[in-house]
Amino acid sequence: MSTTAVAPLTIEDAESLVTAAHRAAEAAGVTVSVTVLDAGGHLLAFRRDDHAVLISGETSTRKAYTALQLNAPTADLVDAVQPGGLFHTLPTALDRPLLFIAGGVPVHREGRLIGAIGVGGGAPDQDHGFASAAVKALA
Repeated sequence: MSTTAVAPLTIEDAESLVTAAHRAAEAAGVTVSVTVLDAGGHLLAFRRDDHAVLISGETSTRKAYTALQLNAPTADLVDAVQPGGLFHTLPTALDRPLLFIAGGVPVHREGRLIGAIGVGGGAPDQDHGFASAAVKALA
């Protein structure tokens, strides 16, 4: 049985994601940090605007990590971690704590998970929009 290889997320892809997310944020007048991880959770690209809050860098990284680990946009997971939600008791003893705030989006190629992007610094719905726009621009 043979399988078809799917091209991984490259550094060039990651830089394109960062650029697209920053352009979307700039157009909205928002300063953000953007993190892009590959499928293994390794940092491929990162950028923090000079005027972004320092913690936005950690926030963008944790959003990307959460989207990668659960293969879902973090915006779709918010209700799942509320009491009674599917992930309410999900342990967070992973390499890095998960963050269930909108702004993390998985990146797929040919239907396979190849990485994730996280954006932090704006309102959660803005961050989600910036990350989603970047992923759409990559396609």
